[in-house]
Order: sequence, then structure tokens, then C-alpha cells
Amino acid sequence: MPDPPAARIEPLDEFNLRLLENVHPPEWVNPAPKPRYHLVVIGAGTGGLVSAAAAAGLGAKVALVERHLMGGDCLNVGCVPSKGIIRAARAWREAARARAEFGGPMAEGAGDFPAVMARMRRLRAGISRIDGAPRFRDLGVDVFLGAGRFAGPDTVEVDGTLLRFRRAIIATGGRPAVPPIPGLADVGYLTNESVFGLTELPRRFAVIGGGPIGCELAQAFARLGSTVTLVERGPRLLARDDPDAAAIVERAMADDGVAIVRNAAVRRAERDGSTGALVVERDGLEARVEADAILVATGRTPNVEGLGLGAAGVGHAQGGVAVDDRLCTSNPRVFAVGDVSSRLRFTHNSDAQARIAIQNALFFGRARASRLVMPWCTYTSPEVAHVGLGEREAREAGHALETLTVPLAEVDRAVLDGEGAGFFRVHLKRGTDRILGATLVAEHAGEMIGEIGVAIVNGVGLAGIGRAIHPYPTQAEVFRKAADAWRRGKLTPGVRGALRLFFRAFR
Repeated sequence: MPDPPAARIEPLDEFNLRLLENVHPPEWVNPAPKPRYHLVVIGAGTGGLVSAAAAAGLGAKVALVERHLMGGDCLNVGCVPSKGIIRAARAWREAARARAEFGGPMAEGAGDFPAVMARMRRLRAGISRIDGAPRFRDLGVDVFLGAGRFAGPDTVEVDGTLLRFRRAIIATGGRPAVPPIPGLADVGYLTNESVFGLTELPRRFAVIGGGPIGCELAQAFARLGSTVTLVERGPRLLARDDPDAAAIVERAMADDGVAIVRNAAVRRAERDGSTGALVVERDGLEARVEADAILVATGRTPNVEGLGLGAAGVGHAQGGVAVDDRLCTSNPRVFAVGDVSSRLRFTHNSDAQARIAIQNALFFGRARASRLVMPWCTYTSPEVAHVGLGEREAREAGHALETLTVPLAEVDRAVLDGEGAGFFRVHLKRGTDRILGATLVAEHAGEMIGEIGVAIVNGVGLAGIGRAIHPYPTQAEVFRKAADAWRRGKLTPGVRGALRLFFRAFR
């Protein structure tokens, strides 16, 4: 049986009770099912919510099934709470450096960590109305709270109630992947599903995993006052990102006090009284990492168990539900979107895929997931944002590349903000200004990278971006500087010679 919804939400204060009133109302009564639905959606995270709202808005009869919390990981235990904590941590960091770097007042004393978490819970509760069961009922969606599973190729069962459908979308998301470390369960650990329930700051905080979640929370907790150690099995952090970008983030984390142990394996966890520890092996030597709290951030695994996929004839593997480029499963009536079926496990990917699935499921569309130009951002300080193809992907696709890099230290606003540790790197198709992909390392990279995404989607080259006037001084000027650098590269010796002859003629 699934855990009760409230088991994932702690503490049950006024803010979290308000959250639950929206995302899993305690007194909710499931509606009487319609004889047949145009669409049944299993899972009310981002992909499921977008699917249900879009289909209902078009006039379809829609049922939405959720066994835990509407809003999924993003609202409840992911994007929303983490960014609330990260923003607070940034404010603490700014206060600490105000005197030394900006001549500001001296910040003294410890901060109020319980207030940080209470603010996060309050804001999350307010945002939750948008994803809540009452709102979706008002949109015309039949919301069923309970465990859904396929009972046949065109039927979903929810706690004994049968929902027949013409089409269905699986949007059940994923969950933390916890490695089989001996003793870890006995010592106790946190994941993204439980870390946001903390009400006291851990004095010593150990993080297993140097991906986006691990890096974001390691840096945030260090800024909030924990002594943080991050253990990464590989040779560097943020393995999917540009190595130069990862190196900048690693230096920033170290400056914030995070002790980073790379090329290390966690062999076991131990407890000595009230103290926990990780035993870490590196270069054949073992060392102990003492910790009052341990965060496991070693990846995600798709939620496919208990869905009755066999009864529906839906194929799946270790990577999740198998889909084609139209997001259709082996059952032509059933589609899947988001973390349960995609290697790109981002909220905005789930949103985008839901829109594709609706076109293809309800209107016999031919929209393809492979045509999406997907950005992503890791919300460390500085942030690392990427869109389009990376250098390795572009070369594997057969593209000849020209790569331009502009350091943020050459951008006046970044210097004035004290945020010059970063860069903009753009990959162009050689001989043209066509943008294949780009990486941006900056404090607000996630807010800025959209300009490059718009350019790629609409076929605007780097020269076109350079023709647009960017306000001065802004950090987004880095894009214009890249365009200027590209233009200068077109001034070959032959062109320069021709221009000299031209101007000589008009002396």
C-alpha cells in the first residue's frame, strides 16, 4: 500500500495543513465516474496537470488520478521548496559578505534556520492552490485521489472504481534512487522527499552525490551554517555539464565552505550513539565523514511499480515506460510523459512533453519529442544553464563546430555586481552563425538562457542576437559581445586588405 499522503509532508503546521487542503484534501470524495473518458491521466505532477488542464480546456472529458500529492515532486519536494531555501541561503551569503565587498554593515550572530523553513512552507502553501484538487475540479476535471492501476488496455482502476478511456497518459514521475550502502538505513538518511521537513539546521551535513540536487543543497546548507561534506564517486561534479562550468561551481562551493571529496566511494554508514558517519574509500584508503544528517542525491528512478502495465500491454524497462518519438507506448491508446519515460528529468520537459502527448493522443498529431530544444539549469551560485547541443553531442551528430567563449569578467555589469566568475560559451555550425547549443555560467543564468533558446527555435543566428540592442549595463550583454566576437572573426586578412584598399580610395 502507498504511504499516506501526509507522510511526505512535515511538520504538520498551519502552512503544511493548508498545503494538504489543496494537494490532497483530507475530506475529498471522488466523483462518480463517467461512462467513458476521452482521457485518463495517471499522476498529477507537472506532466499530468498540464495534460489534464489542456484536454479539459479543449472540451474533453478528463479524469486525473493521484495517489499521493497533486503537484508532484516539483511543488511538494522539489523545485518549489528547494528554490525557497536557495534564495534564503543567498541572502545569508550576501549579508555575510556585505561589509568586506560592499562596505555594508557587519552581519553578526547566527541566522534563524526555522524561519527559513517556515517561509518556504508558507510560500509553498500559497503556490499550491494552482496545482490543487479544488482548482482542477473547477476546470472540469474529475479528480480521483487514490492508487490507480491499469485493469485492461482501455481501463484504469482506482480503489475499486473503473475508469474507461479512449486515451490515457502515464505521468507518474520518479523517486530518489538510493544506493545499497550497508548500514545506511540503520543510520538514517534524507532525500529530496524528506530534507524539506527539517526544522533544525544540521551542524554537520553529509551529501552523497555531486549532481544538481546534491550541489544545490550542499551549497545552500553551507551558506546557512552547516559544516558540509559532499562525496562524489566520479572525477568531477555536475558530470552532464561543461567541465569548465563545473569547475567554477566547485570553486564557488569550496569558497562557501563545502568540503568536496571526489573519486570516492561510500563503503558503509555507521552510528556511534547519536552520531552518524559515512566510511568513504578514496585511493585505497578509508576515512570517516561525521554527520548529523545525511542527504542521498544519487539520481532518480521512474515510478512504474504497481501500475498494472502488463494488463495494459505497456512495455517498460529499467529506464521507465518505453515510448516512441510521439510519446506513444506499445499500447496505441496509452502515452507517457515526464520522468517516468524520459531521460531529461526536468519540470519544464514534463510540461513540454504533455503538450506533445495531447496533440498526438487526442488529435492524431505527429508532434515529436526529438524536436524539442530543451534548456536546463542547475541553481547553484553561480548558476549553470544550457540549451541545445553540447560540444560532444554536436560532434557526434556530425556537425563541424566553431566555439566562442566570452568570460563574464569582460561584462561591466557582472564586474560591478561582483559576479564575474562565469562565462558564455556558444557552439556554432562552422562557417555560419547558426547556434547549435550554448552554456552560460552566471548568477542568473536560468533567467538569461531563454534568449538563446528562442533564437535556436526560431532560426535566429548569433548575428541576429547581436543586432538586437541590449540595455547597458546588464549581464545579458554577454550575448552581444559573443556576436561581436563572431563578426570580428569574419575579418580575415583578405577582407582586411580589401577594406584598406576601399578606404584608401576615399582619402
